[in-house]
Amino acid sequence: MALETLKNRIDRLPGASVRTQRTVAVGVLITQALIAVTGSVVRVTGSGLGCSTWPQCQPGSMVPVEHPELAALNQWIEFGNRLLTGVVGIIAFAAFALAYLDRPRRRRYVRLGFIMPAGVVVQAIIGGLTVRFDLLWWTVAVHFLASAVMVWLATLLLHAIEQGDGPAVHRGPAALRGLFPVMVVVLVGLLAVGTMVTGAGPHAGDPDTPRLALPVDTLAHVHAAFLFLYLGILIAVGVMIKTDAGTPPVLWRRFTVLIAVVLAQGALGFVQYWTGVPELLVSLHVLGATAVIAATASLWDGTRERPLVRPGSDRVLVTRG
Repeated sequence: MALETLKNRIDRLPGASVRTQRTVAVGVLITQALIAVTGSVVRVTGSGLGCSTWPQCQPGSMVPVEHPELAALNQWIEFGNRLLTGVVGIIAFAAFALAYLDRPRRRRYVRLGFIMPAGVVVQAIIGGLTVRFDLLWWTVAVHFLASAVMVWLATLLLHAIEQGDGPAVHRGPAALRGLFPVMVVVLVGLLAVGTMVTGAGPHAGDPDTPRLALPVDTLAHVHAAFLFLYLGILIAVGVMIKTDAGTPPVLWRRFTVLIAVVLAQGALGFVQYWTGVPELLVSLHVLGATAVIAATASLWDGTRERPLVRPGSDRVLVTRG
């Protein structure tokens, strides 16, 4: 009875404006990308084990303390990354609350909103296991890939604010329906091999962490091959969009953003390889990866139409694009 009463009281709370919902959703997307970038800063500074345990930083202390074997800077870098997780969680929960209170209540929007704080909890657990396993390369890879999934879903959440709950209606060239899944699979391969390059490279997160026992050069070439394949598919997508007279302009706009981000990310990757993987470029490359993920998710979402009808109206008041 008490829970039902609480639910009724929550349901009577007013919803927020669309502008507020967008602002919070953008905050979710930015912080999800930022936590991946700060994670890379932890790696390139060798601070991955700056806090030697989890959820405490050091045994008996939640915050950094003087330690004979751990530098204060490394402790605070790792601790700062953990604090940012709390900020990400607060913004994620706010996004869920706004999705739940919005009217008409839409199941897809609420589900995406719920995934945001739930995903932060999962990321925190994975991060804890990563520390427990002393930064084994595959645990760090899983941690990054979890962030990649969250960036994708946060992008869908942002678009879902102005979407309905009805079945998605495909728009754009019909061939995109078959090509997009292939494109996403290649993107996953690109990201996965990228984590392997990092796992075999010089930035382990801690000087004593074992590396992936594979040649870095070979992995880097495989990573580049995935990039070229992804770029080739993307060009084919662009040709389809541009030559189809019935394609809405929003798809072309999102495609141009994606192609620009991919080209910039590819150029950065080659510079990174030629210059010996400097620390700053590693973090910029992670930032670029999150931008590619978000732009791809945005383009994919643009191929589906979910009109939203506000209460008391028999016509579509909000359409995407």
